[in-house]
Amino acid sequence: MPPTPRPSFGIMTAPSQVDYHDVLRVWRDADTIPAIEHAWLYDHLMPIFGDPSGPTYEGWTLLAALAAQTRRLRLGLLVTSNRFRPPAMLAKMAATVDVVSGGRLNFGIGAGSRPSYPLARREYDAHGLPYHDFTDSVGSLAEACTIIRRLWTESEPFDFHGTHHRLAGAYGNPKPVQRPYPPILIGGRSAAVLRVVAEHADLWNIPGGDIADAASRSALLDRYCAEAGRDPATITRSIHLPVSYDQPGATRAAISAAVDAGFGHIVLGLSTPYPADVAHWVAAEIISTTAS
Repeated sequence: MPPTPRPSFGIMTAPSQVDYHDVLRVWRDADTIPAIEHAWLYDHLMPIFGDPSGPTYEGWTLLAALAAQTRRLRLGLLVTSNRFRPPAMLAKMAATVDVVSGGRLNFGIGAGSRPSYPLARREYDAHGLPYHDFTDSVGSLAEACTIIRRLWTESEPFDFHGTHHRLAGAYGNPKPVQRPYPPILIGGRSAAVLRVVAEHADLWNIPGGDIADAASRSALLDRYCAEAGRDPATITRSIHLPVSYDQPGATRAAISAAVDAGFGHIVLGLSTPYPADVAHWVAAEIISTTAS
């Protein structure tokens, strides 16, 4: 058998219950550490953990700021809620960040929060955003992926008449730096979302913890790829795993199990408050010992 490729490691800093300068410090440190290859924010408008009235930064504007403050890290949102922004506007924002970063964007997107998360559900009413059922949101996600990719690649204006989105004279300029377009990462675990992944994604991410469930969802994605006539190996399997500062051995064990299950793109979630030199600690205590 060929050797298993070395996994790719990144960090995720949820921009909530934290100060901008703390996030910036962690990203600047990570940018100097080759073992940390990518860095991520999440996309919520209000806290979904901790103090419900605490601070939460908007993901794309913060990502643009961090893109300008780093030089090497690939970066993105894990994942953008397709419910928050019209897809043509999102395509423009993402192209801008790809230009600002010099071509380092991984474009993460998902269907958006479900009603079972009440702290996430409230942000729609609080910001005047419509909240449709999950079937609607998955259909909207599929159309959004098509629209965004066309805006990034097509040289002439086009019209789009879908079930969920309608555009007239749509055109994107500037284009992203990356060709043909930034890698598309779709996050989610439902069967409906996995069908969208099989059609549109370069990477698929699932929140970790239950590795057996993640492996079964990966197998289901293989099946959907086969049905769509796509090689499942063309979709990188990504997993988000929380870091335990007190029990790094547990984190290392979870990473090993995920890698054994075929997940080669590891996103390590860092909880706040961040310890001093947390990026260096992650590289030394988690990544180097797991990858060795």
